[in-house]
Amino acid sequence: MEIDGRDFLKTPSVKTVRFGGSVAETLEKHKHGDSSDYELLKHQLVDPEIKDAQIINWLQEFRSSVTHLTKDHEQLIYTILRLPWLGRSQAVVDEYLAFLGNLVSAQTVYLCACLNMVVSHFTPRVTICEGGVDISDSDDEDENLPRNFDHCHQALQLIIRYVPSTSRFLMPILQENFPFIQKSSRTLECYVHNLLRITVYVPSIRRDLLELIIGKLLKLDVNASRTHIEEAEENQVQTQKAEEQTEECLFDMDEDVSADEPTRTTVMAHPVAERLDTLMAVLMAYIKDVCYVDGSFHAERTKELYRDLLTVFDKLILPTHASCHVQYTLFYLCSFKPALAEAFLDHLWKILQNPSLPAVLRQAAAGYLGSFLARAKFIPLSTVRACLDLLSSWIHQYIYSQDSCGKQVCCDVSLHGPFYTSCQAVFYTIIFRHRALLEANMKKGLEYLQSLNLEQVVMCQLNPLRVCLPSITNMFAAITRKYQVVFCYTIIERNNRCVLPVVRSSAGGDCVTTNTNPLDSFFPFDPYLLKRHSSYSDCSLCSPSPILIPKSLEWRGRDDFLCGETPQAEGIVGLTPNSYDSNFHSPSSLGSPPNTLQRPF
Repeated sequence: MEIDGRDFLKTPSVKTVRFGGSVAETLEKHKHGDSSDYELLKHQLVDPEIKDAQIINWLQEFRSSVTHLTKDHEQLIYTILRLPWLGRSQAVVDEYLAFLGNLVSAQTVYLCACLNMVVSHFTPRVTICEGGVDISDSDDEDENLPRNFDHCHQALQLIIRYVPSTSRFLMPILQENFPFIQKSSRTLECYVHNLLRITVYVPSIRRDLLELIIGKLLKLDVNASRTHIEEAEENQVQTQKAEEQTEECLFDMDEDVSADEPTRTTVMAHPVAERLDTLMAVLMAYIKDVCYVDGSFHAERTKELYRDLLTVFDKLILPTHASCHVQYTLFYLCSFKPALAEAFLDHLWKILQNPSLPAVLRQAAAGYLGSFLARAKFIPLSTVRACLDLLSSWIHQYIYSQDSCGKQVCCDVSLHGPFYTSCQAVFYTIIFRHRALLEANMKKGLEYLQSLNLEQVVMCQLNPLRVCLPSITNMFAAITRKYQVVFCYTIIERNNRCVLPVVRSSAGGDCVTTNTNPLDSFFPFDPYLLKRHSSYSDCSLCSPSPILIPKSLEWRGRDDFLCGETPQAEGIVGLTPNSYDSNFHSPSSLGSPPNTLQRPF
């Protein structure tokens, strides 16, 4: 067997000091009941002062006796697998890899044990002895870490070469060894990086690995809400200002402050958001590396990655309510080519109009559809029009089907949830895109908005303005009144009279507040708050237009949308335009004119 041009079968044993007989003799004695040398052998293998020459000598003998290392010698094999082979000389690493190859090919019963050993080294480890107890920490900055990871992947590739069915056993081990999400950012980053690296030489499990990684990211995402992240950042800024004022009173710290400034701006104040930010940076970098080879866009590899991510989106991301950042993986991928964005819109549209799917998924798809159309600046205006045409057509057909049944139609979210979320998606898209629809040609733009027949939508018995978010309703009413497309204020005032404020429940107790979000709506492509993407991001992908938000929701800010042009509703606040700047950059491929399609579906 040869590795790196070295023939290990013909390499003579390295002379070293040792006790007991050879491995072959020790195994033979153990077979006949004499275990003294056998125990001595295991004791020598766990010696923390073991030298490189000793390890090489042992491994060469074990390789020559590998056919005798059956299940009966399980404890001995586990001892060998715990040998500190990483971080040692290249000769030790080569010999250890040769032993692993011989072991899994001759004794496949140890395959999972070998895989567990390799995967356990995917995170950095520091062992501290305190009070006779070994405490394992995972925050070391070992300069040999990249080299150790290289050797781990070399070992995995060697095992896969000898046992082609390894991938079937590898995936459960990778799941079991995934660090707890409360571990440090460094530990999680190393493990996720190594998982993504496996997809390069084991592409058959890439979809499963992406599902595993994104599932963990979602757990972090839902535990770091937008409100908590913004509050933590605001508190950090106030704390830093207070510290700087105190320092200025004592002595001049200009140089130190300027030196620390970059570090402060790239680390999230919220601990969970910091871990999420680190992992999202790794995943985004992986997506770009897959899609761009030597700076050139690779269409086939991008299509394969898109299919895998879309499968994970359907299974994990779409059913997860109120995730803030993980969905930007698809947003970022779709920004590479207009065709990808159109395919994603087509996929969402098929989910929305499929009556056999659960209503909650259809409503989520409508939310993604509206938010993607509103936020993604890389989507051509022709595609936005085509999507609005399809949505409005479906909405009108739904209204006709309800009116033609001959029964009184009531405003019930549980019965008509997909309809209301579709209406809200149309209103939301018009709020963000109305300037683009009108600025090129005002006359044609107004004719197009009138062709959507929005008046029939807002006047129908289902009354979507009563169910949609008040912020969406008020902004949509203001914009459509300004351009005299639809007059919504009469319906809004009637709806307000129907919903009387409840001061106290009849049973007494605390005050009861009116539910202003009956659809449980959220906008998946609202501003990206994580910081590490700022190094390769700008606002060229995400629309920075603000939208008014009710106080009952979690977002806070000020309103300057259509300043001086639209009436402001009382009790409504908005978002600052700067907070909507996206943290992504447009790839160079987007510099060329996008393909324009009349209908992407």
